[in-house]
Amino acid sequence: MMASADLAGGVRVIAIYAKALARMGHVVRVVSPPAAISFRGKFKSWLAGKGWPNYPLPSASHIDDEEIDHHLLDRWRPVTNDDVPDADIVIATWWETAEWVYRLAPQKGAKVYFVQHHEVFSYLPVERCRATYLLPLHKIAVAQWLRNVMSAEYGDNVVDLVPNSVDHAQFFAPIRDQQGVPTVGFMYSPAEFKGVDVVFEALKLLRKRFPNLRVLAFGSHSPTQNLPLPAGVEFFRSPAQHQIRELYAQCDVWITASRSEGFNLPAMEAMACRAPVVATRTGWPEEAVKSGINGVLVEIDDPDGIAEGTQWVLTRNAVQWRELSDNAYATATAGSWQESAKMFEEALMHACERSARGEIAGGYVTQCANNVPATEANGTIRVSR
Repeated sequence: MMASADLAGGVRVIAIYAKALARMGHVVRVVSPPAAISFRGKFKSWLAGKGWPNYPLPSASHIDDEEIDHHLLDRWRPVTNDDVPDADIVIATWWETAEWVYRLAPQKGAKVYFVQHHEVFSYLPVERCRATYLLPLHKIAVAQWLRNVMSAEYGDNVVDLVPNSVDHAQFFAPIRDQQGVPTVGFMYSPAEFKGVDVVFEALKLLRKRFPNLRVLAFGSHSPTQNLPLPAGVEFFRSPAQHQIRELYAQCDVWITASRSEGFNLPAMEAMACRAPVVATRTGWPEEAVKSGINGVLVEIDDPDGIAEGTQWVLTRNAVQWRELSDNAYATATAGSWQESAKMFEEALMHACERSARGEIAGGYVTQCANNVPATEANGTIRVSR
């Protein structure tokens, strides 16, 4: 169950697991309301001669895939029992959907919370967000730091860890050397926690040291007035996946200066395309980036550190940079989505078993009630997201 379908990285992960579980023989349905339309969006529709809509304008989404059974509600509203089929498992993927899932009838399945971030941001109702982590839902976390937070702050010590991975057929690069012109890349986002403003400050310092520096960037949002791109940045909005791979593979360094991250999939994808990463101590990079081995790890809100780390990578000789690049590739390709999907399936079975024992909410009238996992009973799990 999703709050909305769009091109966000978290939605892409949901789409990957929805397709993987379906290919494994499970029956999967994704349920979401359409994205709420803003006044600006309505005004743009009116200017374009399309009228003043009282419904959301359609937008692209990672869920737009013929392999995914996606039930889109007629308007933005909470998901209710009538929107969700009876199932063995029902999964919340965002703090708001956790509230919706908790209110569903037991027939909708064992209740699971897929935790891709600790959603306590200032622009959200923080206390409501925190309260969702105390609900009796079985949690699946994408990173060890999230698992630690669930234990330390919410007393939940039964959280399954299922790390994200990379599609090796989608993100890859042959063994390569540095570019003739020093080239760095980053992902643009206006979200404050992504730290793009820190990247911009670091780029100012880097351009003094590398006047011919080439800077590549992509993102699903156009640059805003409050956070405009520096001059000379080559920006690609919502590029195709093969183009994203090509962008990563042109970079001598991939930069990410997030103040907070649930995982940071672009950093892993960049590494899979043999780009060493300079990253702040958040999300997956904090666990995977080893300074001097496959990139450089930097403190949060430290543009000087980002610049110095990037300069260090750019000034390695050919042999040293190749070693960094090869190590980055090895780090990112240690796992696979197939392995992660199997772990996710096992976590869902764990939830089913816990529900049968009354440890979490939901699922008391499904096959789990007899302590017989659905996959053993009929070869499938019925999953609603």
